[in-house]
Amino acid sequence: MDRLKQIEAFVSAATRGSLSAAARNEGVTPAIIGRRLDALEARLGVKLLLRTTRKLTITFEGQAFLEDCQKLLNEFANAEAAVSLGGIRASGQLRVSAPSGFGRQHVAPLVGDFMRANTEVTVNLDLSDRLVDLLNENIDCAIRIGELTDSSLVSVRLGEMRRMVVASPAYLVAHGIPREPADLAAHNCLSLGQQRGWVFRNAETGEVDTLKVSGTFECNDGAVLHEWALAGRGLAWRSLWEVGQDLKEGRLTSVLDAWQAQPMGIYAVFPQRRHLPLRVRLFIDLLKETYSRPSYWELR
Repeated sequence: MDRLKQIEAFVSAATRGSLSAAARNEGVTPAIIGRRLDALEARLGVKLLLRTTRKLTITFEGQAFLEDCQKLLNEFANAEAAVSLGGIRASGQLRVSAPSGFGRQHVAPLVGDFMRANTEVTVNLDLSDRLVDLLNENIDCAIRIGELTDSSLVSVRLGEMRRMVVASPAYLVAHGIPREPADLAAHNCLSLGQQRGWVFRNAETGEVDTLKVSGTFECNDGAVLHEWALAGRGLAWRSLWEVGQDLKEGRLTSVLDAWQAQPMGIYAVFPQRRHLPLRVRLFIDLLKETYSRPSYWELR
């Protein structure tokens, strides 16, 4: 048991980058994690982690040992689950982060479904548009849309999301329908504050262009732009996840469909691939199964 705790402490500290983060994950003090690491290194006769007051640096030997330890812990967890009473069941707390608007509409309802199917799991859902630090904030899984910039995280593509130009039928009757992106210069375009522009694919070359638009109103809250488009106050460039139901029921109409840019990816990201808790794997599977159905976005 002591050896297993030492290995768990090493994997947790190495993947999370600090003794404090590892201690929070294990529910012990940083001093205990430190003693377990000291005992492991003394028993092996090799330095696995270089520790300073500010950071941990894994050694060459430590990196090789880490991969073996992660595999060992994963196999151990699978072996326990295979023989546990009542079969494999997810349990424990699942900590999830997602963008605010998307999370309210397309993550929170699925969390409810997930908890009904996995009654031994509790969930902490953090809805925020800031880029959370998964390791230091002890987040199991984050949902992100668009280009991924953090190469240290593992990602799973859950589905894809298109953005389109939309307006109310009343606006289009009053102001006409733009036939190509250049026509937007004659329209009132509702812009997200500090937005670089609206992205279109060139229908002839397939190249992607960013078009700077203008109008009488800018707002840094996409939900407000959505409401203004519904009220007939202008054109808006919105994601299908937000306007799909409005399009289906005729409250909004999409225009310039032939110039829509390629879809963006919807991803689940997490710190490591191996030894991923069952509750995280099952939740990611639910999201992927749901988001990959084109019909889902037409119903929300």
